[in-house]
Amino acid sequence: MSTTTMIKKKRLVMTILITFFATLAVVLLAANFTTGEKNVDRELPRLYNTDDPQYLRAMGSLLGPAIVGGNRAQELLNGDQIFPAMLAAIRGAKRSITFETYIYWSGDIGREFADALTERARAGVKVHVLLDWVGSAKIDDSFLEKMETAGVEIRKFHKPHWYNWGRMNNRTHRKLLVVDGKTGFTGGVGIAPQWTGNGQDAEHWRDSHFSIEGPAVAQMQAVFMDNWLKVTGQVMHGEAYFPALSVAGSSRAQVFSSSPSGGSESMQLMYLLSITAASRSIDLSSAYFVPDDLTTRALTEALKRGVKLRIITPGEIIDTGTVRAASRGSWGPLLKAGAEIYEYQPTMYHCKVMIIDNLMVSVGSTNFDNRSFRLNDEANLNVFDTTFAARQTQVFEDDLKRTRRITYEEWANRPLKERAMERLALLLGSQL
Repeated sequence: MSTTTMIKKKRLVMTILITFFATLAVVLLAANFTTGEKNVDRELPRLYNTDDPQYLRAMGSLLGPAIVGGNRAQELLNGDQIFPAMLAAIRGAKRSITFETYIYWSGDIGREFADALTERARAGVKVHVLLDWVGSAKIDDSFLEKMETAGVEIRKFHKPHWYNWGRMNNRTHRKLLVVDGKTGFTGGVGIAPQWTGNGQDAEHWRDSHFSIEGPAVAQMQAVFMDNWLKVTGQVMHGEAYFPALSVAGSSRAQVFSSSPSGGSESMQLMYLLSITAASRSIDLSSAYFVPDDLTTRALTEALKRGVKLRIITPGEIIDTGTVRAASRGSWGPLLKAGAEIYEYQPTMYHCKVMIIDNLMVSVGSTNFDNRSFRLNDEANLNVFDTTFAARQTQVFEDDLKRTRRITYEEWANRPLKERAMERLALLLGSQL
């Protein structure tokens, strides 16, 4: 065989290999940019309002787990309230701790959680920690080594392997802590220095987390177990994780979850159904507010029938300027229809709370964007209680005192450069 022929064959082989890997890369990229499920593409008809018993039946039968009574929910504002409560619950654990979170970085607060989990594992408590592989990339390896040496079971959600590259864009964004199957926590906080303090400056974020006791805690535990099973193949059950739960309060509640691998549209449907049923007010605290056309139409229709819509979202202090640009670029129809949109000024605003008609409050990990609605694994606690809703409305109005309202006139007259950046950001809307 001549040298020229050998060179041609080598080039052919190289061309085939390059084509193969390029095609594979495109396929994996496409797999990451879609959930593989049909998207909700039309409005929900408005058949009832939140005062109608059918609303609760739909929330607890059509979309989510049963709404159960006998719960007590409590808001925890900023790190100074949130972390002491979570750590006290961990340190008091007798039988089991299940903990799932997106962000777990280093710093003193990361060490404090690692120490508390380590101590309980050494005391014989069953401790299971599920960390998102992307969100926990900054964790100090010494924290992991210390916990694992003590017997803490730690797993990473969708850690890259050759067989799961198509799922890299699916992250667990859930923030769940359940202690002894009796006390649960969820909300917006990650384990990182930004969440410590009291939201007093740009380095310390404003956020809310929530504790829950009562029958709904079993639902929260089940949500954790769902992802633990996906990652480990282990089925954990029994009294250590699912004890008999007595009445702890008077609130009705449910723990709502969504995942691209099992109903990615359910969280958006829950929001849409509640917005569609609203007859008086919608208060929305949203760290990342990038509504799609369907959600914008639902909110606009609510405004047209007289519903008061107030939204608090981050101002210039935000951890991702692209999301802020995409968010601001979508405000026009809402502002024109009468929505009140406010930007939080003192620091990053990371809250995720929706209050409907002073009755229903939804809190948890879900942002008001496509990533939460279709790409991430999310979990929310829904509480149906007028007293709890009134308390959260007061928290919302306290936050309003630290905001700046954006009018339609100001939005319409924003600089051309700002508009161009918004258009570019909105091109990435499906991934934000």
